[in-house]
Amino acid sequence: MSGTARRAATARRAARARTAARRVASAALTLLVVSALTYAVFYLLPADPAQLSCGKPCTPERLQQAREFMALDRSVPRQYLDFLSGLVSGRSFGTGPAAVRCPAPCLGYSFRLDRPVVDLMADRLPVTVSIALGAAVLWLLLGVGAGVAAAVRPRTLLDRGVMTLAVAGVSTPTYLLGLLGILLFGFTVHVLPVSGYVPLTEDPAAWAQHLVLPWCVLAAVFAAVYARLTRGQLLEVLQEDHIRAARARGLRERRVVGIHGLRNVLLPVVSVLGPDLGGLLGGAVITEHVFSLPGLGSLLLDAVGSVDLPLVVGITLLSAFLIIVANAVVDLCYGLLDPRVSG
Repeated sequence: MSGTARRAATARRAARARTAARRVASAALTLLVVSALTYAVFYLLPADPAQLSCGKPCTPERLQQAREFMALDRSVPRQYLDFLSGLVSGRSFGTGPAAVRCPAPCLGYSFRLDRPVVDLMADRLPVTVSIALGAAVLWLLLGVGAGVAAAVRPRTLLDRGVMTLAVAGVSTPTYLLGLLGILLFGFTVHVLPVSGYVPLTEDPAAWAQHLVLPWCVLAAVFAAVYARLTRGQLLEVLQEDHIRAARARGLRERRVVGIHGLRNVLLPVVSVLGPDLGGLLGGAVITEHVFSLPGLGSLLLDAVGSVDLPLVVGITLLSAFLIIVANAVVDLCYGLLDPRVSG
């Protein structure tokens, strides 16, 4: 390798390193802003966690003790700084033998459930990940496949049928699809369980059987969006000059669509997939509630209903983190799908 080539390669590596550093710094800043806003919103609410923890009857002395134990007797900025330090070094609530330790990374402590927020989320995260990833695979296969089939046969009965189903999928609420699935497959033909969760490590077959309905419900909603997006994008791409040139060279239509056309369509599809998947990984609230699945979404609903502010803040920050990670993965996929895309 010549000196010029080596310098060019070194410059490219340095540029990639700077781009990666900027993205990490941007993600950290975004999380910091989200955490500050989330903390301010939830901890400036009129609800008092100490009052809820104290119960009834609650004397002023007991209420003050509860506030001191929960570190709520300090100013909101001081509480936020304690929260940030807990992420790095952990924190303790109370003093003496009754003190409660929350190890790092400490996103707070649920006094209602008497456990650190991180532990509670770790118990529920596998359920939500199972729902989100399984549904994402289904909606990508169904949505992109249907969109391609409609685009290569525009204005045909197949095209109209796919678009009609897509409009119906977009227009139908998730909970209604879930209830219809439960009524049909659970109570009419009795072929699928309608609630509960079995861990993958215990019984893979039962794990998949309990998640088929949630997967299909989410896939139906999201696949409708992806089918419309894929069809619209592919119709535009198929009219471009390089597609006409590929056809003029005598390439088979399947190769023209699958390689030259679909590769360009995947860029906008991937850009939408990142936020969608990241949002679902933070908790598929409605789906989990309909099918009684013990995921992050149901945990969030319970936390909101009981005004468990540390748990609400923790799940909100985890959701923001997952969306940021998903967007970072999308950036990497952009570079793989189109080498012209750079940081």
